[in-house]
Amino acid sequence: MSTDPAYVAEQTGKLIDARMTESPIEELLPQARRDTLREAMGALVTFEGIVRDHDGGQRVANLSYTAHPSAGERIREVAAEVVVQHPKTRLWTAHRTGDLQIGELAFVVLAAAAHRGDAFQAASELADRVKAEVPIWKEQLLTDGKTQWVGLE
Repeated sequence: MSTDPAYVAEQTGKLIDARMTESPIEELLPQARRDTLREAMGALVTFEGIVRDHDGGQRVANLSYTAHPSAGERIREVAAEVVVQHPKTRLWTAHRTGDLQIGELAFVVLAAAAHRGDAFQAASELADRVKAEVPIWKEQLLTDGKTQWVGLE
């Protein structure tokens, strides 16, 4: 049984934001952290999906994310479902579209909670579900000049 004060429950079970964006996520993070955290929150788990220089054993030069027109609605639906399953959390997420360079943020999840276990579980589930259920495709330019699409199956 929770020993948290009642006002903690009033602040949790909230989806702060879930969006697709063409803007660099790095620019959104300071406000996202302020919106997600409250003084009652003792944990903030942050997952940052960063563009890496390899995939499937091949070197990647850069990439571009394309999303179906329904992706914005779908990322919100998925995040709302996760917050219902993890009512002791506050969630924020964003996924980039467009051209990205190695080292840039492509996908971020913030999960705040009074306790770390709740935040870790919600962050992990949200990251997994967005990657599995939101229609986003990645076109990678490989260093050998070839192009590779990921997520079209």
